Amino acid sequence: MNLSLVWNIITKIIDICFVWIFFYYILKNVKNNIKMVLIVKGVIIILIIKVISDLLDLYTVGVLLEYVVEWGPLALIVIFQPEIRSVLESLGRTQLLGRHKVLTIDEREKVVNEIMKACDWLKKNRIGALIVIEREVSLQEYIGNSTKIYADINDSLLETIFFPNSPLHDGGVIIQGDRITCAGSVFKTSVNQNLSKRLGTRHRAALGIAEESDALAIVVSEETGRLSLAMDSELHYNLSNEEMRTMLLEELSPKSEIFFASDENESDGEEDA
Repeated sequence: MNLSLVWNIITKIIDICFVWIFFYYILKNVKNNIKMVLIVKGVIIILIIKVISDLLDLYTVGVLLEYVVEWGPLALIVIFQPEIRSVLESLGRTQLLGRHKVLTIDEREKVVNEIMKACDWLKKNRIGALIVIEREVSLQEYIGNSTKIYADINDSLLETIFFPNSPLHDGGVIIQGDRITCAGSVFKTSVNQNLSKRLGTRHRAALGIAEESDALAIVVSEETGRLSLAMDSELHYNLSNEEMRTMLLEELSPKSEIFFASDENESDGEEDA
């Protein structure tokens, strides 16, 4: 086996890997966008009908579908331009290697404890709040248009930011790692038709950021004092303090930690044996 053949194999492997990574991030962002999911479903249905029409030799249906297949992509680009742009923006904001440090167990618990202490005070005093925790997908688009803080996370600071009549009260807070990066952020609201009409702007903004990124969005209702968490394009409404704490700790845990934990358990089992 000469060097030319080895290099040819390596370049083909790299080529295939790049294609798979591209499709992975496309599908990942499509999954988090309701309208894009509907587009994909529609395209799949049309292709299935096209195959059936070819098999059954349905001439009229076949001709119509040929026009749809030929001009459909152009129509989709024109009609769903905002959604396609949103997916491309999400791809551009995605960080392949991660920008922020992975929190240790102690740091993660401190972050969650400070957030939960602030949420408990806010819900008892019926003060609305929106706290967004950045994960892998960058929220720089929203950070750039907000008031920068760059302070260590603290329950008193969060309570002060959302206190009524505060200039930053109506916006959202973005947390990166174990620091409050900014306040007064304005997020795009969700257009999900299944969302209850009783839910206000904060809940819709929380779901909106959860639909276009992998961020965790915590909402304290001003009217009811209820806690909600938006993540992975879903809104978990009316959570207890303990439920919220458990979900935050679980979602903020790095995936690699699970493997370390299992390895430790196996080691403990071997020692016990």
